[in-house]
Amino acid sequence: MPPTVGAAPAAVLRFVVLGDSLSEGVGDRVDGAWRGWAALLAEGLAGPAQDVEFRNLAVSGAQSQEVAEQQAPEAVAFRPDLASVVVGVNDTLRHTFDIARLAHRLDRVCADLTAGGAVLLTACLPDPGRMLGLPAPLARPLARRQKAVNALVHAVSDRYGAVHLHLADAQWTDDRSLWSADRLHPGERGHRAIAARFHALLAARGLAHGTPPSPEPEQPPPTRAEAVLWLATAGTGWVARRCHDLLPQLLHLAGSELRHWAGGTGARLDRRAEHALSAALAAVSLDAPVATMGE
Repeated sequence: MPPTVGAAPAAVLRFVVLGDSLSEGVGDRVDGAWRGWAALLAEGLAGPAQDVEFRNLAVSGAQSQEVAEQQAPEAVAFRPDLASVVVGVNDTLRHTFDIARLAHRLDRVCADLTAGGAVLLTACLPDPGRMLGLPAPLARPLARRQKAVNALVHAVSDRYGAVHLHLADAQWTDDRSLWSADRLHPGERGHRAIAARFHALLAARGLAHGTPPSPEPEQPPPTRAEAVLWLATAGTGWVARRCHDLLPQLLHLAGSELRHWAGGTGARLDRRAEHALSAALAAVSLDAPVATMGE
């Protein structure tokens, strides 16, 4: 059972982070390295006479398979009190996307961590098509996939009593000051906002005893020239690395979307995604209303 409000905090609180670039800290660079929301949150977890052992296993580009097979065993061996598991966006961008496999992996990771006594941190995320402002034939299939992932995350979060953060709502996605130049990762202000929101939820459950992270950035925001330079260098490199997988997949999804739109059968794609989600949840004995696909 998770600790209750008012319970004496442990002398050492172990916090481990699993996931991809969001949890690695991409978008919040300090002294030449990524910091990110998890490190900011870790600084505010400990109370008086308490220490925090923090381990960030998240790796940029990680999919659910890497999290389940590579990060999770190390995380379980760490015997954490808190474990953040935020993954799925990279799965939606690959031709191998399968909501059933994602459901199995996510449920297994969360089961193993909670069996060791960890309290989970989870989050639902905005779809990358919306964040990048892609045209509808590209944005719709990515949104459909991310909605399915978010519905799955909600179901798993409910099962394991996770501390869950909603990051897919318009209040979060429409505030451009929270995002970095690539429009896919939070900037420093965004990472601080995530850390502060998680801290408030943890404090309400008696799991955070230190000072909340400040919402105000310490670093100046990137200039327009710096943003353009990033897009022309690192951003172009990211596109080039993904052209062998992401670009063909996007074109395939867009082609299917356009064919169904032209034939007036677009609703079939939504129903197909809903059925796949329902089957995936049933396969791991989870129950979530199809209505959550709309979130």
